Amino acid sequence: MAIRFPHQMPEAEEPLIASINTTPLVDVMLVLLIIFLITIPVVNSSIAVNLPREPNQQRDAKAQDIIVTVDAQGVIYWFDTALAAPQLLASQMAQAAAKQPQPELHIRADARADYESVGRVVYAAQQAGIARIGFLTEPPR
Repeated sequence: MAIRFPHQMPEAEEPLIASINTTPLVDVMLVLLIIFLITIPVVNSSIAVNLPREPNQQRDAKAQDIIVTVDAQGVIYWFDTALAAPQLLASQMAQAAAKQPQPELHIRADARADYESVGRVVYAAQQAGIARIGFLTEPPR
């Protein structure tokens, strides 16, 4: 009978590593990225072309577009007429939603207006079923 000492014991096999080594993949992708970054400007500027120049034209509001204005105090206007009650806004929205083709709703809200006032207009449009809503802004200086 033989005696085995701990330093003579056979070592257990280490478990296999099942994860993928992504380092070579990352290296290849970085090299490809650098190649593409270098070649793209050459491809874009290789042929000189005079492109037509057109001024930006402001699109005129269509006659059927609805403009609702919210001033700084939260008063809601249907075009230029102040609406005294929220029920008037809901009835006007319902009439507009019934038209074919359905008009667009353009909301002009003062920058100092409360979000609640603008939210009431958007909620009324949603309840009436108006599909297209836009906010009118001023272009930057």
